[in-house]
Amino acid sequence: MSKTFARIVFALTATFFAAFFIWPIIQILKGGFIDADGHFTLAYLTALLGDPLYLGGLKNSLLLACATTSLTLLIALPLAFISDRFIFPGKGLLGSLILVPMILPPFVGAIGIKQILGQYGALNSLVIELGLRPPGWTFDWLAANQFWGVVVIQALALYPIIYLNAVAALANVDPAMEEAAQNLGCTGFRRFFKITLPLIKPGLFAGGTIVFIWSFTELGTPLVFDYARVTSVQIFYGLKDIGGNPFPYALVAVMLASSVLLYALGKGLFGRSNYAMMAKATSTGGPRRLPLWQSLLCTAMFGGVIFIAILPHLGVVLVAFSRDWYGTVLPQGYTLANFELALGHDLTVPAIANSLKFASISTIIDIILGIAIAYVVVRTKLAGRQVLDFLAMLPLAVPGLVLAFGYLAMSQEGKFFDFINPINDPTVLLIIAYSVRRLPYVVRSAAAGFQQTSETLEEAAQNLGCPPLKATIKITLPLITANLIAGGLLAFAFAMLEVSDSLILAQKQVFYPITKAIMELFQLLGDGQYIASALGVWSMVFLGVTIAGMSLLLGKKLGAIFRV
Repeated sequence: MSKTFARIVFALTATFFAAFFIWPIIQILKGGFIDADGHFTLAYLTALLGDPLYLGGLKNSLLLACATTSLTLLIALPLAFISDRFIFPGKGLLGSLILVPMILPPFVGAIGIKQILGQYGALNSLVIELGLRPPGWTFDWLAANQFWGVVVIQALALYPIIYLNAVAALANVDPAMEEAAQNLGCTGFRRFFKITLPLIKPGLFAGGTIVFIWSFTELGTPLVFDYARVTSVQIFYGLKDIGGNPFPYALVAVMLASSVLLYALGKGLFGRSNYAMMAKATSTGGPRRLPLWQSLLCTAMFGGVIFIAILPHLGVVLVAFSRDWYGTVLPQGYTLANFELALGHDLTVPAIANSLKFASISTIIDIILGIAIAYVVVRTKLAGRQVLDFLAMLPLAVPGLVLAFGYLAMSQEGKFFDFINPINDPTVLLIIAYSVRRLPYVVRSAAAGFQQTSETLEEAAQNLGCPPLKATIKITLPLITANLIAGGLLAFAFAMLEVSDSLILAQKQVFYPITKAIMELFQLLGDGQYIASALGVWSMVFLGVTIAGMSLLLGKKLGAIFRV
């Protein structure tokens, strides 16, 4: 029975991924490398790489990803080390607040930071009030260097992913290995770079890969910053001519190849190292207390990063509460009307309902598939189960922008999947897109639960006459409920605030999800940005409650969800 169930799960999952993961990618490659006569050609790719505009966009995207990943590492790694090794005032509270940037998509935070750093924003107004510049002086901090503006916004939003992975990796390091190095004279930074860093490289790679691919393909933040010289925005603008122009296909193919190649390179350099360690009980290691001034310095470091990281959030919140905010340090008046409009506007109410529907259905699909896949991978000896695990985790390595473009390509008129063309109704494709993109989180959570639950409990039930599948449902699933809830909540929350799929696939206002509604509202004149910010605050509250709940359920193990 167990083997039959495993084979059925393998077949169904393989079919699902073949139809909605492999096939869209094939359609992209076909559009970029097959000419009108059906022959293979490199002409489109050659023309693309010979065009300074497209080549410059690809270069900027790559530099954005490298800069963002480097900055997130510089922010997250010291904080994770301090959190794991030392006790300092406010550690519990600060450890929770450090995750606050996760409660807002980067492009919504960009709305807030534009209000602070724009020509007539809060910073310029403060400079004038301090008498450092004459009245009427303006300087557009964002236009001065859009590249670094995008980098900083993305890094401040994404560093918690690396922080969670680093904390989880450091928690698994056997202190006896570091103590042995210290006894041999290897201390301080040298010990960290020679011993600790190599031991946690797989964890850093896990988080760094997600950050790199996310920032490499991020669409919303460059759009808000009007930074069009990146590949993701060029693809977005190219969607208008997707039927007859092969260049968007070739551009997406280049982005896909770049992502997979860089992922494989990183995996080869950093992701394969595994070091056997004894259990942590072999040592008296653990967080230690510091002298007062050093512990206060740790608190100040956490507090400073948190303050800088939540500046975009504060900007969004202040815009949401303001009557008008133009040329002053703070809003000129405050009101709750924006929140009422955000829940009553003819664009936002359907958007909230749509997001709830799309995310709920996709989460149910993810939970069912995630449990089944994790069971086969962890509990069975089925040949090829590692392929199943690889397939389930692969969406983390393939950009959401690429998949969304692939769905659009495979559902064009005359194609096999034209009956789900998003021009008519994107519901099916959005649910599938959300499901595929967030399935890895549920699989990883469920797999962790199965690994931590002894198989002997199921065997005991089977010895009493309970069939294997029923034993798993009756015995194991109740024991791993916390893992399933955490993975499901994360899948649901991120599906609610998915950006690339929503912006590309939702083409009619009646089907807009929340993120598409926020983008459309932001571009409206008048009170558009105020309603968009209010809707962003509602999203922050929702996702904040979700992250807090998952932290309580999983603690330091939360970082394992963001592993590839």
